[in-house]
Amino acid sequence: MSRWLEDLSTLQVLLLVLGVLLGGSVLAAIVGGVLVRLGMRRPWVVDRSSRLSMRALGLIKRPLTIVVLDEVAAVIQTGHYTKNISDALLENHDEIKAMVAEKVRSDPNARIVSRLPGYDTIVSEVSETVMRVLIDMLSDPRMDELVADLLRNNLDQIKSAVRERAHEDVVVVPADPVPASAPRPRPRPGP
Repeated sequence: MSRWLEDLSTLQVLLLVLGVLLGGSVLAAIVGGVLVRLGMRRPWVVDRSSRLSMRALGLIKRPLTIVVLDEVAAVIQTGHYTKNISDALLENHDEIKAMVAEKVRSDPNARIVSRLPGYDTIVSEVSETVMRVLIDMLSDPRMDELVADLLRNNLDQIKSAVRERAHEDVVVVPADPVPASAPRPRPRPGP
């Protein structure tokens, strides 16, 4: 039986011990929860193992987060996300163009302008031009590089905040409310 244990590398043994400890901690937490619900006092062993599991979790949480962020950064650098957006715009070109024309027509600020001759043609051509420029920009490899740089820089900043524990002292502030003067989407007509 101990033969398979001897064949394990140091890292595998460490991971096995960590897995057994975490599994035991989870089991102890479940048993403790059941005993407390039944009205019994939480046993000392369960309480101690719960505290140990929280310490173990505290020790591996930060390094594990950094490893995951490193992996995410590597994956992000291999993708062509703006090209994917460009392809989706091309795939849905007619629907987007019709939606833009519909939204412009229903905009209350465009009522006066919408009575001008050739208004529909102008909206159609402007929509087509904007779509074409947007698709060309998103298809450009320089845009992929820009987005990859943005994501990489943000991930680097997040990793350094996790390493320095800068996020632990920050008070989370709720988002600013949307001002009453901001344009709001109109409710969709029901099916």
